[in-house]
Amino acid sequence: MLHTKNFSTIAVMNRTILIQLRRQALPVSTKPLLCFPRQYMSTAAYADARVLSEQPHEDAVTQALRILQTAPIAWSSSGSAAFDFRSDVVTKPTLSTLEAIIRCSLDDDVYREDAATLSLESHMASLTGFSGAIFVNSGTMANQLALRTHLTQPPHAILADSRSHILHWEAGGIASLTGAMVQTARPSNGEFLTVEDIKKKVVLSDDVHKCPTRVISLENTIGGIVQPLEETRKISAWARENGLKLHLDGARLWEAIAAGRGNLREYASCFDSVGLDFSKGLGAPMGAVIVGGADFVARARRIRKGMGGAMRQVGVLSSAARESMESIFGPGPSGYKDGGLLRRSHRLASRVAGMWIEKGGRLSRRTETNIVWVDLKAAKVEEELFNEMGAEYGLRLDGSRVVLHYQICEDAIGKLEMLFSRILGRVSRG
Repeated sequence: MLHTKNFSTIAVMNRTILIQLRRQALPVSTKPLLCFPRQYMSTAAYADARVLSEQPHEDAVTQALRILQTAPIAWSSSGSAAFDFRSDVVTKPTLSTLEAIIRCSLDDDVYREDAATLSLESHMASLTGFSGAIFVNSGTMANQLALRTHLTQPPHAILADSRSHILHWEAGGIASLTGAMVQTARPSNGEFLTVEDIKKKVVLSDDVHKCPTRVISLENTIGGIVQPLEETRKISAWARENGLKLHLDGARLWEAIAAGRGNLREYASCFDSVGLDFSKGLGAPMGAVIVGGADFVARARRIRKGMGGAMRQVGVLSSAARESMESIFGPGPSGYKDGGLLRRSHRLASRVAGMWIEKGGRLSRRTETNIVWVDLKAAKVEEELFNEMGAEYGLRLDGSRVVLHYQICEDAIGKLEMLFSRILGRVSRG
């Protein structure tokens, strides 16, 4: 237990730190500050910046952030993410994220009292045209909780793309959490599922030997390829005619929209639930949201509690998620008109794909958004060796999938090109 003397000492220390911050901040210009070298700011951050530019004095938080901008702390740069091509989940939170966390509400979300979280959920429901939303800690939890909420009593089955994240990268959650059978479909076009692909695999029969399909789960983007809105609408219409629920793993739906292939509301209207991930490509430290109808969200909230996923002072996460989304994706259901920083990563992906092809390499899949698939088998190099050679250049790689994101730097692209030359040069020499 702390004594009064200890409290006094802490108070003096806090006052001393604040005085030092103010002294260091006085010579600094009072012009609005971009806390990270982003081309875009969130709507809220932009409004705050305008207010600050009109005021001769700044509050203590802004002064502290101004000092931290040049301090050697992780928040002030993209760090290792600038050379990391393994995934877009490596994007790091920035000083603007830290500012959102510092200014956030700190009330209890289980009691439904946290303003930042309630605001984010309401905002995401509005953006997608649903009546409800629930914040969760990860994209995996968003998918698994949504599927568990849709399913009630076995026997039941989930039909999904054979390559989907829910099947291969979520620790067998479908089996352990829902008791559902998995039915897989392969895209006949090699890129995305069509309604005809689904019709061939779905089980609608009353035959007691069969396990009936109850939910169809799609993924967008999948392997960097966009699930087209027109085909999604066909699948949705057919599923509703046959009484099937439809879930979207929209962890990278931001990329499809940045590519100009639709908006959040248009895609969401095709589904009964949509999961959106704030940490893939947007730089949030963690967090995802599920949007759906009011009854669905109410049921999901109870199940989330049973999974241990209800969180208390979660404003530190929800505020960071919103700042990251609005800064990188943009305001509104369509994001930035020009695709913003996400579209930049698409241009980088096209450039990387071109580098590989120009040096004699082949691609195993088409490059449409931010993911490039280099054919290492044709280049006669094992994935492990590819990763090891990349590490010699200071690059982090994960086999044939090369993922671009907005924090990748120009130096990393140059080093990747040198690696490509070295690998494909080995092939040409036989």
